[in-house]
Amino acid sequence: MRALLDANIFISYLLTPNRESPVVQIVKAGVRGKYTLLLSAELLEEFSHRVLSKPYLRERISQADLEELSNILSSVSEIIPEIKSQIPAVTRDPKDDYLLAYAIVGQADFLVSGDQDLLVLQKVKNCQILTPRGFSELL
Repeated sequence: MRALLDANIFISYLLTPNRESPVVQIVKAGVRGKYTLLLSAELLEEFSHRVLSKPYLRERISQADLEELSNILSSVSEIIPEIKSQIPAVTRDPKDDYLLAYAIVGQADFLVSGDQDLLVLQKVKNCQILTPRGFSELL
């Protein structure tokens, strides 16, 4: 089973790392190798940028925690090569199109997100788009 997790999943994890929520369960399962966790440099960059650029997140997530999770994810994930060609517009929010492209290039079975602009699609090619709860139930 191969899954690409949206940046919002990693942010939610850092906000509540000790809670037993679906987000925490799926991030921990990925780190433990229960499924193939897919990652791209662009996704990692978005994750870091969103935390560092939003004051309310910077107040709640330390730089050390952000770097530690980024390093862990980089070491346990299968890295999807950079997409250099133009990414087609598919979603209601063009900022989300790159996630679908990386999910397809990385041959993800699942794209996990809390973003309604992605969830409304339900499936693109062979990639099912699930909420954290839906994915945690599969695990």
